[in-house]
Amino acid sequence: MTKQTKQLKRKMRHNRVRAKIKGTAERPRLSVFKSNYHLYTQIINDSEGKTFIAVSDKEIKAKNKTRKALAYEIGKLTAKKAVEKGILNVIFDRSGYKFHGIVSELAKGAREGGLKF
Repeated sequence: MTKQTKQLKRKMRHNRVRAKIKGTAERPRLSVFKSNYHLYTQIINDSEGKTFIAVSDKEIKAKNKTRKALAYEIGKLTAKKAVEKGILNVIFDRSGYKFHGIVSELAKGAREGGLKF
C-alpha cells in the first residue's frame, strides 16, 4: 500500500467520523493529531469555532521515553488543563487513526486525568 493511499484512507475515515460528532460548549471535542515525530491534542468547541486547550509533546521534557509513554503523559496533561478550565466531559475524536497503540494510551491517560468520554 502506498503512502498516498494510506493518507487518503485516513482522511476518508476522519471525514466519516467528523460528520457524526460535533463539539459543543457542554461537551467539546478532544482531537488527536499524530505527525511522524510529534503528537498533538486540542479541545475544541465546534459550534463557536474555538479552541480551549492545545497540548503537544513538545511541552513535556521527557527524554528516553517510548511514544506510548509520551502519549499517556500528554493525555494526563490535557486532562489536567481541561479540569482546571472546568471541562469534564468531552467527545473523543481519534481523527481517523485506529484506536490502538498511541491513540489508546492517550485516551487512557486522559481518562485517568479526570476526563469522561
